[in-house]
Formats: sequence, C-alpha cells, structure tokens
Amino acid sequence: MSQTLAELRHEYALGALSETEVDPDPIQQFQRWLREAINAQLPEPNAMTLATADRTGRPYARVLLLKDCDADGFVFFTNYRSDKGRQLAENPHAALVFLWLELERQVRIEGTVGKIPLAESEVYFHGRPRESRLGALASRQSQVIASRALLDERFQQLNAQYPDDNIPMPNQWGGYRVRPTLLEFWQGRHGRMHDRLRYRRQADGHWWLERLEP
Repeated sequence: MSQTLAELRHEYALGALSETEVDPDPIQQFQRWLREAINAQLPEPNAMTLATADRTGRPYARVLLLKDCDADGFVFFTNYRSDKGRQLAENPHAALVFLWLELERQVRIEGTVGKIPLAESEVYFHGRPRESRLGALASRQSQVIASRALLDERFQQLNAQYPDDNIPMPNQWGGYRVRPTLLEFWQGRHGRMHDRLRYRRQADGHWWLERLEP
C-alpha cells in the first residue's frame, strides 16, 4: 500500500447546504436528494445502512435497500425471523444512513420501527421478480446452513413446486416502516468545514431545523 489510511485525503467542493434553501419538511428534502442521486445514475442510490440494537443495547448494522418513502417514513422488507427482525422485536428503534459519495452527501435518520400492514407487504411481494419470491421462500435468513448446495437444492424444489406464477408470500416475511424522529443532512465542504442541518420532530409533529458544527 503506497499510502497509509491516515494519508488518504479528499477535498469536498461540489455544493453547500443552506437553511434558506432546504425544504421545511425533511421528508420532502430527502426525496429531493434521492431524486438527484437517481438522476445522477449513482449505483444503488436507494442503498442504506440499517443499524439496530438488541434488548441489551448491543449494536448491529448492515446494508439493504429502501423500497418506499412517504410522509409516514421509510420502508424496507425482510424476513421477520432474521437477525434484524429479532432485534427489532426486542428494541423497536433504528437508524438509517444514506451515503452518496459522488454527490458528497450523507443523510442520517433515527426513528421508531413497526411492521407495515400485511396487505402492503403482499402487494410488494407479488410485484417482485419470480426468483426473488422463490428466494424469500427458500431462505431461512440468518440461520446457519451446512452448504450452499443445500440452499440451491431447496430453491430448485420450490421452483418445481410452483411452476406457475402463484408463489405464496412466506408468513415470516414482510415490511417495516421507520417513522423518523430525526433527520440530519450532510454536505461535504472544503477544509472539512462541512454543512450539517438537523431536523428534530417536536411533540406537536412539526419539525425544528438547526445547524450543527462540522
């Protein structure tokens, strides 16, 4: 390695973030930035880090995909019996991080988490590609398995069992919605003097906007 990690440097100079220019609604502001990431043709612009904790407070994190965002919050889908599902059952709070390096932007989100209605999960599940639906049936997510061959065999058995498109949604699979209480928008600036604007939800449901030091 020609450079040490401490020597790696990148100057941020693509934009700025002003209180007078952001939307007073942080969800609208997030949607604006997400559209700009999509329009910039970034790879996986809806990729996000989901951080959870179990009942003892031990933290966990992984990357997955945002599948919906509206005034009620941020939606993702998973196996309810997965590690993240068990953690959310014990501690229904989570944090999300979106990083769009090419735009020198990051968004942090904190909130409470709950399952979405079954009907909404059904609509999303049956709109997925066939192989994704079979994969949801085949995978006992986060469970130890002896070999890849066993997983592939289970997938092929299900593929033969459901030759048409009528693949049932697993009972243990569905969506979660993160209802935000805090959103922080970060825009990289020259000299590490970054812009950080944070929205905090107030008791009456309105949002309070404040600037943080970098």
